[in-house]
Amino acid sequence: MLPHAADAWYDPASVKTGYEVSFTRYFYKPQPLRSLEEIRADILALEKETEGLLGEIVGGSAP
Repeated sequence: MLPHAADAWYDPASVKTGYEVSFTRYFYKPQPLRSLEEIRADILALEKETEGLLGEIVGGSAP
């Protein structure tokens, strides 16, 4: 701190030595992203699956 703030101070009684283990850094294994084709196929499948549901909920007839 002293090079950046000339009036910096600290309480020596509050100084503690400790360690931090970054679990993300050591244990996280990133999953590869899905391809755009896989995402597009999932969206189209969901659209077909939910086709007509809004009409049934609102009280209209399904197409």
